[in-house]
Amino acid sequence: MAKESDGFVRAIARGFSIVEALGKPPGRHTLSEAAATAGLTRATARRILATLVALNYCEAEGRYFSLRPRALGLGLAYLNALPYWGFAQRALEDLRNEINESCALAVLDEGEIVYVLRLPARRILSSNLGIGSRLPAHLVSLGRVLLASLPPEQRSHYLTMTDFKPVTPHTITDPRAFDLELNRVNTQGYAWVDGELDPAICGIAVPVRDHSNAVVAAVSINTISGTVTEEEAKQRYLVALKRTAQDIRTQTAASGS
Repeated sequence: MAKESDGFVRAIARGFSIVEALGKPPGRHTLSEAAATAGLTRATARRILATLVALNYCEAEGRYFSLRPRALGLGLAYLNALPYWGFAQRALEDLRNEINESCALAVLDEGEIVYVLRLPARRILSSNLGIGSRLPAHLVSLGRVLLASLPPEQRSHYLTMTDFKPVTPHTITDPRAFDLELNRVNTQGYAWVDGELDPAICGIAVPVRDHSNAVVAAVSINTISGTVTEEEAKQRYLVALKRTAQDIRTQTAASGS
């Protein structure tokens, strides 16, 4: 953790680390558990927890601490600040109803994607993924669309710092091959990933752009691996995906956001 300075307040950083620690399963933690997860001493964690209890962000029950509903406002503040989020909810509902497959919207946070919307289909039983869930960006179609849009220096840094270890037999493990794949994504305007994170899941994604044409998010359709090829996915889903991304962009622009 960085040192205290005019540009960094350690108390705030420690407070957020405790909030994040309390948000991890099973959702209730002792003082020692919260301190260890946050990387803080028990004394520091105790003071922060007492403050969070006083502010109604968490509650104490015996030896255990857990977050209260007020903490949800921290995440909603980010979502509500996204100018396209409200429009994306209806657009993704329409897309899911049209194609009857799981749909999602995500943003890039360093080396991971973060779901800001996800509407699962019944045929894919992955209920553990929802708003706020994170996945390695290079292993999913949403992440590849977002990584492909990075400026050259940021992409180079990502390729240098990322551990391309195999997760499934289909995982791309060579940074040079992955760089070429990102070039292909940029050229074709979509990303297709089949079984690189989960051998049972494949997905296709396209970028969501703002009024200046910058990529601000990505939207995807995911289905069961082996039920569709890349070419078939393009024919079935790509037009609807691109229309959804354009609808989000158009509605956001029309709102003046």
